[in-house]
Amino acid sequence: MKNNKIFAFLLSGTLLINGCSQDFLTPDPLSFYEPTATFSTESGLKAALAICDRHLKLYYATDHNEMLTLGTEYIFSEMMVAAATDKRAMLCDVANMLTPTSDNSSLQNLDRTNSIWYFWEETYKGIMYANTIIQFVDDVKGLDESIKNAYKGRAYFHRALRYMALVFQYGDVPLITKIISVPKQNYRSTKRDAILQMITAEMEFAVQHVPDQSEMPLIGMVNKGACRMLLAKCYLAVGEYAKAKEQTDILIDQSGYSLMTNTFGTFNDGGEPQTWPITRNVIWDLHRAENKLITANKEVILGIPNRGSDAESFVKMLTMRILYPFLFNNQVKAKDGKQALLNIRRNQADYNPEYDYMRAFGRGIATWRNTWFHSHGVWYVNGIEDNEDLRHNSTVGNWLRMEDYRCNNKASSEFGKPIMLYNNDNGALLCDDSIRRWYDVPHYKFYLDDPVNEANISGSDGNRGATNGGIADWYFYRLAEAYLLRAEAKYYINPSDPTIKDDLNILRSRAKCSQLYEGQCDIGDIMDERGRELHWEEWRNVELTRVSLCLARSGKPDEWGNTYRLDDFDKQSGVDAAGGSYWYQRINRLSMYNKGVIHINSTGNSSPNFTMDKKNIYWPIPYAAITANNKGVLSQNYGYDGYDPETPKWETWQEAVADEEVVK
Repeated sequence: MKNNKIFAFLLSGTLLINGCSQDFLTPDPLSFYEPTATFSTESGLKAALAICDRHLKLYYATDHNEMLTLGTEYIFSEMMVAAATDKRAMLCDVANMLTPTSDNSSLQNLDRTNSIWYFWEETYKGIMYANTIIQFVDDVKGLDESIKNAYKGRAYFHRALRYMALVFQYGDVPLITKIISVPKQNYRSTKRDAILQMITAEMEFAVQHVPDQSEMPLIGMVNKGACRMLLAKCYLAVGEYAKAKEQTDILIDQSGYSLMTNTFGTFNDGGEPQTWPITRNVIWDLHRAENKLITANKEVILGIPNRGSDAESFVKMLTMRILYPFLFNNQVKAKDGKQALLNIRRNQADYNPEYDYMRAFGRGIATWRNTWFHSHGVWYVNGIEDNEDLRHNSTVGNWLRMEDYRCNNKASSEFGKPIMLYNNDNGALLCDDSIRRWYDVPHYKFYLDDPVNEANISGSDGNRGATNGGIADWYFYRLAEAYLLRAEAKYYINPSDPTIKDDLNILRSRAKCSQLYEGQCDIGDIMDERGRELHWEEWRNVELTRVSLCLARSGKPDEWGNTYRLDDFDKQSGVDAAGGSYWYQRINRLSMYNKGVIHINSTGNSSPNFTMDKKNIYWPIPYAAITANNKGVLSQNYGYDGYDPETPKWETWQEAVADEEVVK
């Protein structure tokens, strides 16, 4: 009942007074009793817009401080899978586990490896915040029209961003554009393409009226460059490929941004250089939290500020806890049967900094793990695995391979030798759970400082350095993505365009790759390069689904020669190899899904079966949302309980907006 009530308020767009207990919403300017008074001044608008900007961070990278939101996006892709095998509820058998009632978990339920429920609630919350500004901005007296339009444009960005996520996570969803006075429970779903048309028009307005970052007083505010990037994605989604290319041309050539090609900013030595030395390089510097939002960084378009002296005010990015292998127990053994990797402490009498792997790499528990494709397959170009690529290079310290760990147990005869998955004498498996405990890591992306715990030498196991991660600024948009979007637009316009490779190779050259693309590039090359460049930055599931729509709309083939139909690419089911969407083909061919049960010697989910169904391109509309809308009917997605193709939907966004005032 509680979930239904919360959803009813969120969906209606009413101003919640006590609808959320999270500290980060206190004080919440959107909770005041008199919105017409609160938002009649520019200070009220500023407060509301600050909540929108802040919510972007909370929406992007939090849920119990474990970044479950971003992890959820990645397990619905070819790049990662859930790996917390001690959790019997681990979302791995997606084809059978994901239902309209399976994702209504509470924040207190720690037995989770996904955050689907959080996306639905938080997305509509962000839409509500943006709607507040849009609805009241024109009534603020004394504001110049250009200033009003700038506020409105930034609010349009926030609303469009949330709807872009919704339509590629859930498909056809309720369209809400107003704050109304009483709860509305007779919504119907609006078609995906209608919503895309609306947000495209709004982003055109935003690009015209939102100022450049150079004209803004603070970093992290939505700026013209960010609006242009989102507009390019909108144009791609609606099939306006030439317009998308034009926007990326402007970003690349006329907006003052440039790729960072040399080292810059502050050099971070990686915490424990005697364990894991870093050879300074541009990719390492580019992804250090202290360098992401500085003036010298000409590549950042929109960043998420998340650092400062008051650590409690920021979101913890526990990348070193949730993304590194779970190594420090006896399930990873040396050849002589002894535990291979120990949790050594800096206050031990015999402490040796050459082997302090926990301090260098964190106290991993592997909530998710990279797939073999992300660790190896995606790095093949011209048939060669490019280990010189700085994004995949362990020699300089950016990439961490399992063989880079050396046994640090002095009681073992293997002390100082690289750990091994198999005993090379008898072939015995030396790791009881290779899902959770044996995979490579993009260390340059996941390593984060934690100065508070770094200073705590005598603390507990979890406080002996940056063993979990910490607060950190984050990228939302970088210029690198503009090159990737331009390559994509060129592909839909003309797959034979010889300049597609140039947009990919400029990123590869910056990364000092040994292999550059030659000849004609296909959509697979573009998506591979996205995976290399934007791992753990982009919302991979949303982008794969968006590209699936673009391929179906354009009729262009994927890298395997498949073409897709607009009327059924997202309305198929099954776990077989044929058919489905481009999203499904990437996942089925390149990831761990649909390859059979994996047996491991571990407690919990000891025989995980990673499956993904063609229907899972869209998540089910939560049952709680459907029942809360008890005077209307929301459309359930294809393949899930409650699906009915005859359920009426709004064909245009104008119809949906007109209906918002109709309350029964």
